[in-house]
Amino acid sequence: MNSTAPSDLTGRQLGGYLLGKVIGRGGMAVVHQAEDLRLGRIVAVKLLAPELARNDVFRQRFARESKIAAAIDHPHIVPVYEAGEAEGVLYIAMRYVQGRDLRALLDRQGPLTVRQTVRITAQVASALDAAHAHDLVHRDVKPGNILVAEGTDSDHPEHVYLTDFGLTKKSLSLTGLTTVGQFVGTLDYVAPEQISGKPVDGRCDVYSLACVVYEELTGAPPFRRDDDLALLWAHLNDPVPPVTALRPDLPGAVDEVLAKALAKTPEQRFDSCLALVAALRAAGEDAAGSPAAVPTPTEVVPVVSLPEPVPAPPAWAWPVFEAGGR
Repeated sequence: MNSTAPSDLTGRQLGGYLLGKVIGRGGMAVVHQAEDLRLGRIVAVKLLAPELARNDVFRQRFARESKIAAAIDHPHIVPVYEAGEAEGVLYIAMRYVQGRDLRALLDRQGPLTVRQTVRITAQVASALDAAHAHDLVHRDVKPGNILVAEGTDSDHPEHVYLTDFGLTKKSLSLTGLTTVGQFVGTLDYVAPEQISGKPVDGRCDVYSLACVVYEELTGAPPFRRDDDLALLWAHLNDPVPPVTALRPDLPGAVDEVLAKALAKTPEQRFDSCLALVAALRAAGEDAAGSPAAVPTPTEVVPVVSLPEPVPAPPAWAWPVFEAGGR
């Protein structure tokens, strides 16, 4: 896209937030660690590209979808505290999560076992199905939008958060800012119906999540091509490469699960993200019901401990959504 993220505003006050160090950056936005000056807590503030704020259609969609996302109370969705505008910049304030995203985890650890893949993906799937119940489709499910923090015990070594609601491809497509080959983020996880401009529902997130599962198990997404057009063509037309060609230690049933989840038409996929996870869990068991043979798990590198949970502010203290300003 031609959009450019805002320049570094470290040290500046924006709205009620004192912006600290940059903790994330992309073509459409930059994310700062920040101090909420009203409530005295550390948050993450995402600043969107300036041209988005100049588009009235995007502002209206951004306000509506951010408000919906803020209303979803789910343990695996990063809570949105406020979405607004200050000094001509659209921003989203959300909980600051210490840890790494799934992209960084895969880069450091390599392919995961079926057990760890199911454990992580189930939390993402639960978040997505909750969003779908509110008629909100994420449309940008990818490892970079999945945050992996330290879990509570050895049975739950990771606590996973899904982020980046309120900045969906539907929001951008209504502004004319997206065309074929110009998507927020990467094309590695985009569903065929998104490419062809057809109506989408939660099953496009099933497809994207299945691409993430494929990468969790093999270290790479299902389709890898030299250019964007070839990659789009592969999503639309090419058969899914079998996982077992790269991971012969996995049972063949995993290939069948991913082939269904990555079907070219939504009607042929699983109806929900949790249904995909249930099928993957079952595929990871052999006929006797014991876990299928997998490589010795790599020890999960501990992430930085989460700070003490910050209690949600009382109703009267929640930031007010500025009418027409998002």
